[in-house]
Amino acid sequence: MELMKKRLANLISVKSLVTLTLTGVFAYLAVAGKIAQDFMTVYAVVIAFYFGTQSQKVQNALDGGGDGAGV
Repeated sequence: MELMKKRLANLISVKSLVTLTLTGVFAYLAVAGKIAQDFMTVYAVVIAFYFGTQSQKVQNALDGGGDGAGV
């Protein structure tokens, strides 16, 4: 139960909300067939940042560097 609370709290973080919102907009635009190149660029940068920071947190935890809160 504690793990679920922690995961929910992490999901509500600002960068997670921005990423989820952009993904929803991307899905809508893909279905509507209206994806602009500018939006694709912004979306790719945000997704790369999100998964890059998540990967860094995991790597820091594996290396014994704590929870990666500094990222």
